[in-house]
This record gives sequence, structure tokens and C-alpha cells, in this order.
Amino acid sequence: MTKRIHVAVGVIINDNNEILLAKRPEHLHQGGKWEFPGGKVEAGETVTQALARELEEEVALEVKATKPFMELSFDYPDKQVLLDIHTVTAFAGDARGLEGQQIAWVPRNELTNYDFPEANKAILEKLLRH
Repeated sequence: MTKRIHVAVGVIINDNNEILLAKRPEHLHQGGKWEFPGGKVEAGETVTQALARELEEEVALEVKATKPFMELSFDYPDKQVLLDIHTVTAFAGDARGLEGQQIAWVPRNELTNYDFPEANKAILEKLLRH
């Protein structure tokens, strides 16, 4: 049995009510699909600390405030993840893909036009209900 990977995920909403998405590099698990930015929670980190670190490293945003959105576990055939999803309610900086990844600010009602990993489907459903 493989270890469940704890991932901090950010639903980042700008002043235009658009949500930031990042495209996973092709060589990674679920490569080529769009996702909400974030990354692994390291030992000794809180979810909020991990999210702030990951968003600064990946998309050049400084997180000012977050609030819990939802938590879900998902099992892929080759990997298990625990997604700790937070809404980023305040941030500074201009988003850009620091790891060469494509990013996009997407209106909420257009999220369904993007191809997401299976684990993200529940996040999309909840976002579209709000």
C-alpha cells in the first residue's frame, strides 16, 4: 500500500471573480491537465504554511489569508492523495508560471471547459454550486 500524499490546494479568486488554474507539466502524474495550484505538505508544516510556500514557488503569489474550503481523499490506481483545499481570500503579486507551466485566470462559469484530474471533480462541483 502506498502512502497517501497530503496536498495543500489553493482556490485563488481575484477581484474579477476569476479562479487561477495551472496546467500540469506533461511528464508529471496527471500531466497536461489543469489544476488548482498547490503542492505537498512537508513534515512540520501546517496546510496554510505549505500552501503559502507552494504558491510563492509555483505562481509568484504571496498568500495573505486563506479559509478552509473542503478536504477530500482520492485514490488513483497508482497513487493516493489527501487534498486539503483552501480558498485564498487575499494575496499579493501577479500570478505567473515560475516552473514554466501555463496558467490562466478563468471565470467560474467557464471552469467546465477545462480538463481536470479526477480528484478535482468534487472541488469543481462545489465551486459551481456557490
